[in-house]
Amino acid sequence: MKRIDALLRFGFLILLSLIILSMNPNFGKVGNLINILRQGSLLYILGIGMTIVILTGGIDLSNGGVLALSSCVAAIAMEKGVPIIIAVIISLAIGMACGAANGIMVAYTNIPPFIATFAMSYLARGLAYIFLHGRIIHGFEESFRSIAIESIFGIPMPVVLSILLLFIFYLMLEHTPFGMNIYAIGSNIESCRLAGIKTKKTIVMVYLLSGLLSAFAGLVYTARLNTAEPVIGASFPLDAIAAVVIGGTSLAGGEGSLFGTVIGVLILTIIINGMNMMGISSLWQQFVTGSIILIMITIQTYSKNVRLKNISIFKKGFRKELE
Repeated sequence: MKRIDALLRFGFLILLSLIILSMNPNFGKVGNLINILRQGSLLYILGIGMTIVILTGGIDLSNGGVLALSSCVAAIAMEKGVPIIIAVIISLAIGMACGAANGIMVAYTNIPPFIATFAMSYLARGLAYIFLHGRIIHGFEESFRSIAIESIFGIPMPVVLSILLLFIFYLMLEHTPFGMNIYAIGSNIESCRLAGIKTKKTIVMVYLLSGLLSAFAGLVYTARLNTAEPVIGASFPLDAIAAVVIGGTSLAGGEGSLFGTVIGVLILTIIINGMNMMGISSLWQQFVTGSIILIMITIQTYSKNVRLKNISIFKKGFRKELE
């Protein structure tokens, strides 16, 4: 059933692309396809962090605020003459610290993930405003901007970086005990405790990684815009959640994949790109995007209910045979 769900989502992606292509042939040009990958790469970096958090049954609404804070601090450091590599390390450390704080609030103080990360979002963005004093910093060195504007064999650097992160986190989720623990915690955290899994430490690490990825995405975004300001990334948490859910990851935890998130990101990005090419108003874009999200969540819920019903029927039949 899970494979069928994945094939349906991939089929929807192909069908959506063909519909847009039939309406506007320019959609299929190489330049536009590369642009779609470039636009989606930032969302995918955030989507990786959101996926592993949701797999544990949590949620992270702070990634936009953490992205803003970490990128603004890096910009201030570079403005003051701090070497770029040091500024980058400081930025990533801030992201990890914010993520770890989220994890501690969720795992050790039992604050609901929604509340903890929502508060962190306001805290991080507020600090970004305080540190910048309402200013906007722009005009960074080319060596820093290269992570967003350079290409390798015609592939934009943000796309290369997102593919690299996909490979790393795929190996982590599918081929390490830590990854298996993430899925297990999302399925049944109490059973994990009884089995001796260090659930609290795992949850803290998951949120820490989400914060790290948020900071990294902030650096890429700042390098691409050549500007740092506190307002950036306000819509990113909901966009990342939408991409993860459209990709088939269950909000209840324990079910989903990073490749599903890739499909979710591409669906969202292609919808926006296609509507822009057809000159559709941004107001309608939000309505259409919201409708797609609702449809995909409905399909996911229905599919899960069907699976549970089939399992229940199988168990009843098995018991009858034993009797």
